[in-house]
Amino acid sequence: MTGGRQGGRCGGRWAVAACWLGLIAAAAAAADLDDIRARGELVWGADQEGGGPHVYVDPENPTRLAGFEVDLAAMLATELGVTARFQQGQWDRLPLLLGRAADCVINGIESTPERARDWRCSRPYFAYALQLVARRDSPLDSPEALAKEGPRGPWRVGVLTGSAAETEMRRRTDFAVEVVGYDGTVDCLEQLRGRVLDAALMDDCIASFNADRFGELRGIGRPFAGGTYTILTAPDTPRLSAAIDEALGRLITDGRLKALYDRWDLAGRQQMLLLRDAAEVPPARRGSLADLIRGALPLLLRSAGMTIFLSVASFPLAILIGLAVAVGRLHGPAWLRPFLAGYVEILRGTPLMLQLYALFFLLPKVGLALPALVAAILGLAMNYSAYESEIYRAGLKAVPAGQFEAALALGMTKWQSLRHVLVPQAVRIVMPPVTSDFIALFKDTSVCSAITVIELTKRYSVLALSTGRIAELAIVTALLYLAMSWPLSLLSRWFERRLERRSERSQA
Repeated sequence: MTGGRQGGRCGGRWAVAACWLGLIAAAAAAADLDDIRARGELVWGADQEGGGPHVYVDPENPTRLAGFEVDLAAMLATELGVTARFQQGQWDRLPLLLGRAADCVINGIESTPERARDWRCSRPYFAYALQLVARRDSPLDSPEALAKEGPRGPWRVGVLTGSAAETEMRRRTDFAVEVVGYDGTVDCLEQLRGRVLDAALMDDCIASFNADRFGELRGIGRPFAGGTYTILTAPDTPRLSAAIDEALGRLITDGRLKALYDRWDLAGRQQMLLLRDAAEVPPARRGSLADLIRGALPLLLRSAGMTIFLSVASFPLAILIGLAVAVGRLHGPAWLRPFLAGYVEILRGTPLMLQLYALFFLLPKVGLALPALVAAILGLAMNYSAYESEIYRAGLKAVPAGQFEAALALGMTKWQSLRHVLVPQAVRIVMPPVTSDFIALFKDTSVCSAITVIELTKRYSVLALSTGRIAELAIVTALLYLAMSWPLSLLSRWFERRLERRSERSQA
């Protein structure tokens, strides 16, 4: 029952590094300009979940994408003599699509020295600044106010994971803040509205676009720490990169880019003035492997600690809930059993990520805002309790019925018989599969990054994309997972051998 599930989960987690390595290797065969023209389409990558004004699902027509970058991609494709085709990807991993699923990435990608080093970057096409946003009743009156702690301690500031806003917040050692990364800016704003966050930092165009939808929020102070957006292409596509630069030049010169920004209420003339004076970002120097490990290993170890904490905090809860559900289904009141069966089927039939989203993003809408760590522990415990209940139910059924009858005959009550006779024997029987489930949960903690908990896999993702050292960091991360899970595998095999010896003695 559990082998296939665990194998799928383990294989999926360990395949992440191999998949990313495959993406990088595939970049060697990236499509250049001639291939794109022969194909007749320019495939551009973006994340539609990121929201407006970049790329988002049109609320009036859910089958259509809208956003100024959707229009820009169509204009660039026309300049290249082809049509544009959208390719969905997660924002902080969009560059990995290059050479495999997308020809270019157009999605508010900030120009940075690291990106200039690892990818081909176009000339700037949009200038942005960072805007701090808070609730209208917030005591924050300027970004400088973050230097002192708020009424509840350090200010909780939400940012888009992997964005310039996150980089800015994490480098400001003078700010008394706790930085919380989100996969989408709308999720971040929802959490701010629900008072889970104290403030959020994002590109000014995003704050302006969402101002009407989130009327209870306001901009704090003037925008600061600006930069420019660039279009990414694979390193071995020089002709495509040059053609995109030429196309952008024509769109700027003949006024079509200004008209596009005016149509989207993005201050077209101001944009043209900023782009005219934008300087090219110099590429970053690639450090040695020793420098990489020296800088990344402490962060990875700290995140590995979070992985361990999530596991040891949630799994005992899963065991207790699962055992209670199993006992209730086998020996509880008749009226309770259908509810317990429904509990198991609902949790087994819905994805863990959906359950975490419900706990973290939906509960605040009904007035119950759980901290991310609490939601992660509770979500993991509930999800795995459904599987543990089935394991314990099988273990209880494996205990001969005569054991229960003998306990009752000795004068024990029903619950005393369960507690002192059936459950202890069932626990010994199910220890190997339970240990295997703990190993599976250990790796499933990576899903908790969806609700802002930074564990080992998420930390690897952020570091790999920011440094460009995907393969090296994948090996280090895999070794850390192996170092943590290997002792658990040994423990599981020890339990199996012990039970086998006990079974052989009882048969003799």
